[in-house]
Amino acid sequence: MSQSKILIDIPSGSTIDESFLVNAGHPVVVCHGPDHEECPLLNQGECGMAESAHGIVFMLDLEKREHREILEQYRSMLKEDLPIGVVVKDREQANDHAGLLSGLRVWDKAPVAGDLDALVAEVEAADEG
Repeated sequence: MSQSKILIDIPSGSTIDESFLVNAGHPVVVCHGPDHEECPLLNQGECGMAESAHGIVFMLDLEKREHREILEQYRSMLKEDLPIGVVVKDREQANDHAGLLSGLRVWDKAPVAGDLDALVAEVEAADEG
């Protein structure tokens, strides 16, 4: 089986421990969102990083319209069974964006090894299916 790439959308200056994913055999690509550079997904409706991903960890700010649009684009353009984990700042934000988050894995803190392990299991199951 080919290695399943994980895309991490994370604001510039924020960090996540990618080592769990890499050690589990999943290459990681990082995008710092449209605040960092021009976003091809928002501007051209396509993103090579997202289209080649087998799973996504989305840590951009759902309070920003552009960031919500990126997540909406992922949901509409990518495979329906593509695992996506979304970090929200708190449960209130999760409730405010319940429709957008429906069916996705939602974390109210930066994901740790156990969270990422569950996402990896979903990625591997989707790859086998």
